Amino acid sequence: MKLLTLTAAAAAALCSFAFNAPAAAQSLPLDQVNALEGLFGKNAGARRSGAKGVCAAGHFVGNTVGRNLSSASVFSGDQVPAILRFSIGGGSPKASDKGRSVRGLAFQFTGAGGELWQSANISAPVFFVAKPEQFAPFLQARTPDPVTGKPDPARLKAFNEANPETLRQAAYLAKAPVPASYGAVNYWSTNAFIATNAKGDKTTVRWQFEPVAGTLGLTDEQLKTMPDDFLADELRRRVASGPVVFDLKFQIAEAGDPVDDPTQVWPESRRLVPVGQLFVTQVAPGAGGACENITFNPTALPKGLEASNDPVLRARAAPYAVSLGRRVSEAPR
Repeated sequence: MKLLTLTAAAAAALCSFAFNAPAAAQSLPLDQVNALEGLFGKNAGARRSGAKGVCAAGHFVGNTVGRNLSSASVFSGDQVPAILRFSIGGGSPKASDKGRSVRGLAFQFTGAGGELWQSANISAPVFFVAKPEQFAPFLQARTPDPVTGKPDPARLKAFNEANPETLRQAAYLAKAPVPASYGAVNYWSTNAFIATNAKGDKTTVRWQFEPVAGTLGLTDEQLKTMPDDFLADELRRRVASGPVVFDLKFQIAEAGDPVDDPTQVWPESRRLVPVGQLFVTQVAPGAGGACENITFNPTALPKGLEASNDPVLRARAAPYAVSLGRRVSEAPR
């Protein structure tokens, strides 16, 4: 029954998108998911993005600063249940934990009265496209030719030169150390959101999760000795000795900041305020778990938080639903 309910929800999201979007936009989510499958292959039952991951759980506790910025019930100060998923970027369930791709932290907080807040965050302060129309071509330009086994260099060069902003995330990841733990790396929303408090005051924010124990990366020498699968077990061991705690911080936008372009960072001078803490207290012992059939749709927001006009953010729900529908249809019966 749970799978049927989730499938119905996904179908409803797609229907709503189809009836309210122009014809050209209706094909975007299908193009995006098809492009992921083209690059990473069709891996039955796996997410099309962030395919390799582990479920976890815990709780979130908001604070007074959070309440001053948003009326969302998750900032009440009570313990809010959290279903979590940590993941490796890309569409391969066999991706190496040593790769220089993003790590993901997705969450679902359930506030008072069942109010949900879902989000999918990554270990880079920027996203890889500025417009949803760039998503599929970005992946297609990197998809190996079946004959040569490599991307077409001319096609890749032409795309990169026409879309230089799509290289910013890779540039960040190339310089950042490979994380030693899911619990020892920062995660960013990359998209902007609008927080509204009880007085009706609105503030445009991005957020990030910072590990209280600090960040920890691997050196090139350490990477040589590591297996391709270590992050899930490392997180299990870490949580077994005590909760892994992240500070959730809101970065406050000012006039002129690029609030609708997730490939651009905001100036470092922008205020960064702590609005609560996330406590990771459990990690699934193996594959599967409570996170598996949650899409972590970043536009599923509680009262007191709303999506900005960022076109990438507003286009994220539909491909998530397409991916879920395919995963569910591939599940053993």
